[in-house]
Amino acid sequence: MKFAEHLSAHITPEWRKQYINYEEMKSMLYGAVEQAPSAELVDPEMVSRYFAKFDEQFFHYCDKELAKINTFYSEKMAEATRKYGNLRSELTEALEMGHVKKQPAWKTKTPLGKRNVSARKLQDLKLAFSEFYLGLILLQNYQNLNFTGFRKILKKHDKLLNVDVGAKWRKEHVEAAHFYVNKDIDRLIQETETAFTHDIEGGDRQKAMKRLRVPPLGEQQSPWTTFKVGLFSGAFVVLLATVILSVVFHGFGEDWRAGLRMFRGPFLIIECLFLWGVNVYGWRSSGVNHVLIFELDPRNHLSEQHIMEIATVFGVLWAISVLFYIYCDPLGIPQYSAPLILYTVMAIFVLNPTKTFYHEARYWSVRILSRVVMAPFFFVNFADFWLADQLNSIVPAFLDIPFVVCFFGQNPTWHKMAEAQDGGRHCIEDVSLIRPVVAILPAYFRFAQCLRRFRDTKEAFPHLVNAAKYGTSFFVVIFSYKYQTTHAEYVLSKNNPWFYCWIIAAVVSSCYAYTWDIKMDWGLFDAKAGDNTFLREEIVYASTWFYYFGIVEDLILRFGWTVSMSLIEAGYMEGDVMVTILSPLEVFRRFIWNYFRLENEHLNNCGKFRAVRDISVAPMDCSDQTTILRMMDEEDGVVNRRRKTKTLSKKRTEQRILLQGDSIEDICS
Repeated sequence: MKFAEHLSAHITPEWRKQYINYEEMKSMLYGAVEQAPSAELVDPEMVSRYFAKFDEQFFHYCDKELAKINTFYSEKMAEATRKYGNLRSELTEALEMGHVKKQPAWKTKTPLGKRNVSARKLQDLKLAFSEFYLGLILLQNYQNLNFTGFRKILKKHDKLLNVDVGAKWRKEHVEAAHFYVNKDIDRLIQETETAFTHDIEGGDRQKAMKRLRVPPLGEQQSPWTTFKVGLFSGAFVVLLATVILSVVFHGFGEDWRAGLRMFRGPFLIIECLFLWGVNVYGWRSSGVNHVLIFELDPRNHLSEQHIMEIATVFGVLWAISVLFYIYCDPLGIPQYSAPLILYTVMAIFVLNPTKTFYHEARYWSVRILSRVVMAPFFFVNFADFWLADQLNSIVPAFLDIPFVVCFFGQNPTWHKMAEAQDGGRHCIEDVSLIRPVVAILPAYFRFAQCLRRFRDTKEAFPHLVNAAKYGTSFFVVIFSYKYQTTHAEYVLSKNNPWFYCWIIAAVVSSCYAYTWDIKMDWGLFDAKAGDNTFLREEIVYASTWFYYFGIVEDLILRFGWTVSMSLIEAGYMEGDVMVTILSPLEVFRRFIWNYFRLENEHLNNCGKFRAVRDISVAPMDCSDQTTILRMMDEEDGVVNRRRKTKTLSKKRTEQRILLQGDSIEDICS
């Protein structure tokens, strides 16, 4: 592998601009050689002056790159030293609290977990040390890659120009540079390993290093997993084609709307899951650090192949269930047993308590989903509101759940064809309040999250403005429900006032959401876009046309409901059919949205050079942080502090150490 490819594959994405600009320096060298005057046509002295002038420019550029690397390395080392001091303080405090005799941990050899230290405290310490250790390894990798880059480019310089100036410059400047001669990073790594081994794992180095191990920087995919993804993907494509042909030539049963509502929800979830896998592949290929953004465990998380494998397996099960549903009579099985078995298998997979079938990933998903449902009562992290946004794109799947519950719950004879069809029609025609309430839930989750973020940050913009965006969805659902319940009272829809209320609310909601997508979520239409017209100054994905496609595609699909409403009102299409057609398109819109939303978040992390999670063992309460900052802004803040000496003395004993806290938003969100 060429070094340029090796460098691109192993850099830390958030520090991309701080690495040696190897490609630019290589282009300078090749450009100088190509543009050099021919020795046969000009005087040799002119050729020498040309290369002397080029060397002056080239080594001036090398000086700038070296200064950039030295500065960044020094800043990161100072930050790492502060973090390590804080971690050691927290560890010492935990040891003193957990061991009565307060003997040094290296003498007792007793794991911290066997002392009187809470499980939560122990888990926080382990997580903080493992993340800190990962940051040290990334910094060490930064050190090695940059030195190798200088060595390679200077060697190439000497080879192309037939000189030894590059080797001399390397010895005088690079090998004497602070980022290379400084070995504090090795000392910190050794001390972290020692502290973690002796104080936390009781001297068990194998167990400690298993916890601290850093995943390969160049992620390798399992050939067996690749084979399974290909196998199940091919099987799903064949089965899907069979399903389509069977529906065309055999029909979907007499009560086709019931079958449509039973299988539509699982299909949307499977499609969503598969496209998430494609998202992960795109993020990883483009250097968008989704592991950091979602705060996943960098040592143990699902790759895109694992996600696609789960999706394709369930896709095959879904297609088989549909075929059983269609050919129930020849097979001699109850028609509605197929969807019931499908729902049961999917529920068992998600809620399976055993440590099998990607237990950590399933537990993470259920935990994040529970935080979404309990939105106002928890701090809102990126993964929380990202998942809530995904739920807003699969609303039809939520709406089909009350139908399935109604069908099987109120129809005990569902296995008998005639009774089952009557029960299906009853549940379809049901226009109770359950459907609008369920339809509002995903928007409510995001609405509540925005209010919680406003409470934590005290920033009306963007959080209250974003909450208003989701609030418009409430009116769309309410007016749509009123229109449906009063539809029979009017001969024409245009005579129904609720119809116009629904249209106006839908237009306002779609315009609001589209504007927010483009400007806030994606950060496009930036005034400083420069050559990237209508985009932003910095973009991650290679083709600008992908961005323009996303802008147009999002506009079309945001207003896709207008086509649906027109065809349904004109009597050209059944409502359930249009929902079934548009729902997968909405999932596709969210799939494209995911690329630009995470890219925007990734660029924010790059601006802060944040490459690992900032784990605070004992974080400061957000309200305390707000109070401190407010007192700092007050003119009589110092006077107030003197008046309350006793109170503040007590507060100081309760203060806890932060590993890093740049702002209230960083701590609370």
